[in-house]
Parts: sequence; C-alpha cells; structure tokens
Amino acid sequence: MACLSFAKLNACSSQWIAQQSFSQKRGSSSRRRVSLLIRAGAYSDELVQTAKSVASPGRGILAIDESNATCGKRLASIGLDNTETNRQAYRQLLLTTPGLGDYISGAILFEETLYQSTTDGKKFVDCLRDAKIMPGIKVDKGLVPLPGSNNESWCQGLDGLASRSAEYYKQGARFAKWRTVVSIPCGPSALAVKEAAWGLARYAAISQENGLVPIVEPEILLDGDHSIDRTLEVAEKVWSEVFFYLAENNVLFEGILLKPSMVTPGAEHKDKASPQTIAKYTLKMLSRRVPPAVPGIMFLSGGQSEVEATLNLNAMNQSPNPWHVSFSYARALQNTVLKTWQGNPENVEAAQKALLVRAKANSLAQLGKYSADGESDEAKRGMFVKGYTY
Repeated sequence: MACLSFAKLNACSSQWIAQQSFSQKRGSSSRRRVSLLIRAGAYSDELVQTAKSVASPGRGILAIDESNATCGKRLASIGLDNTETNRQAYRQLLLTTPGLGDYISGAILFEETLYQSTTDGKKFVDCLRDAKIMPGIKVDKGLVPLPGSNNESWCQGLDGLASRSAEYYKQGARFAKWRTVVSIPCGPSALAVKEAAWGLARYAAISQENGLVPIVEPEILLDGDHSIDRTLEVAEKVWSEVFFYLAENNVLFEGILLKPSMVTPGAEHKDKASPQTIAKYTLKMLSRRVPPAVPGIMFLSGGQSEVEATLNLNAMNQSPNPWHVSFSYARALQNTVLKTWQGNPENVEAAQKALLVRAKANSLAQLGKYSADGESDEAKRGMFVKGYTY
C-alpha cells in the first residue's frame, strides 16, 4: 500500500497516536488508500509552556554554561585558581542574587553546576525554581575540526544525547542549549553550513523527545572584516538550512527557542553600525527566515560590550515583533560582576547588585525602554576576542 505522510504535527515523540485513512481519486476510475499519520508527543504541552515561560515579557536568559576550562580563564582574570570550589563560589554568587527572577527567566548551566549545591546544601536548581527561573543545561560536547572543510568546525555530542537528556530532565533541567559556529572568513563552506544545520536539528528533536526545550544556536562569529550586508547574506543562508532540517526532523516549532547572532559588520570592518542599523538588518533576517510560531529569539552577545548588546536589543524592540525578542547573554551580563567580585566574600553583595543592574538594563531593552545614560566606562568596553574558543 502506498503511504504518504500528509501531516506531521508536534513531532517530538516516538509514539504514533492516530492513523486515519481516506480515499483519493486516481485518474477517472481507480482509487487508492492514503494514510494520514499524526504524531503527538508526551511532552508537547510542557515544551510549549516551558518556552513561553522563558520568553516572558521583560525577562531573558543568564548564560553561565561555560566549560570548566573557559570558566577557569574568567577566574584567572581576577587572580583565582580554576578549582571546583572557586567555580561553585562564583556560580553561587550569580544564582542566589536576590530579585534576579524579576529580570531573568532562565539560566543555562554547565553539567557540573546542574548537580551542585550552595555551601549551605541547597541545590542550585532549587535556588532557580524558588526565584521562578527555569533551569537549563548545555548539552553539546564542543567544537572539533570538520574534515573536508575550509578550516571550519563542527559540534560533537549527539552520541548518548538521549540518555543524558533524560538524566538532565530528572535533575530539574527543562531546556537545553547546543552551540555550533559558522565562520564568514572561512567561506563559509556549504559543507559547514549543512553540518551545523543538521546537527542542530538532530539535537533539537532528541531534546524534545526527552522533555527539554532546545535552544537552537548557530553562532555566526564576529571574526572578519566583512560588511553587514555580507553578514546578512550568510545569516539568511544559515537559518534557511536550519529551519529546513528542523522541519525534516519533525521538530515542534512552538517548543523551541533561538539563540542567533545579531546581524553586524565583522569586528574588523572599518565602519561600525549604529544600533538602529543593526536592528534593521537583524529584524529583516528574522522576518525572512523565522516562522512566527517560534516563541522566543534570545540573542547572544558574541563579544559586544555590555552596553552595545543592550542598545542593539533595545533598538529591535522599538516596534512590535511576532516573537519575544530578548537576550541570552554570558559575558554581557557577567563582565562587570566578575570584576566587582574579585573573589572576595566581602564583595559578594556589591557583585550581585552589579548583576541586577545589567539584568535590569536588558529587561528594559526587551521592553524597548532602555537608555544608556549613566552607564560606566567598564560597561562600554568591548569584549571581542579574535578566534575566541568557548
């Protein structure tokens, strides 16, 4: 019997819950039976609710999912050794900040942090839940060289992802993050773009199968001296491929979040773009490539200064968008915090206040109400690092 898939809805579970048949005319006299296959996932409703919760007005994501090695570099910048005790102390400072849930809806954790507790014995995931912040988890295993490409990378971690995701869900995580990158100076090659899109789609399907809302993040690196028009061209190509493969893998669009790069000139381009220009180009890319069914666009900062990232986000929220346009920042929320803390217990309160300042600024930007008046010179300092490894 010929079998055609006419509708694939909410494709995030392995259970087929309905199969209906109907007759279709073939020529003038013959008929054939065509199956209509409909899938609904065990987690579909929860995925949609989780995504909506993270994409709530005036709130965004705090990304503290740096690997132990990268966290060690951050600690070294203030003279601290890269030990589990120091990593725990810093992440405790962040995750126990009073009032953080007013501006932060989700926190992406590294695996170590997901299983850690405060020095008083309270699980970090419980600290987040009490603050009405959704716990998330980084699930990729990092970038490695992509054979056959133009010195490009691909992201590993699909092996064992289903079982790991199930364990993360049991531990309290409700969304996941997978970061891959595309380099404009390296082409990018068609191979690298396709590998990035396919890997993201497979990860997204596996995450939804296990109850985790996937954050889809193909970061288009700032490296290069290319124009903003070239960035737009590449971004449109990348997101076209990503959504093609998301659909091929039956991913539920209402149950995902995106973490795109803003459309900017390369970091070494001779001309800087204004927040209004960046907003215009970025929203153009999104309107051409992202279905309105996607609930949240949570931008990465990608090495912009704290103020730049906030100004650009604010410019994108000066008129209504079909999606929640917000932030998922790491360095652009933490830079001043880390320098305020300096590893000293007596500085914890001041560092937490610095975090609230940055979180509130980006909350206002999500609402289109931010002003850079009174921002410090430190907050305006760029953080781009050429060839940055995560």
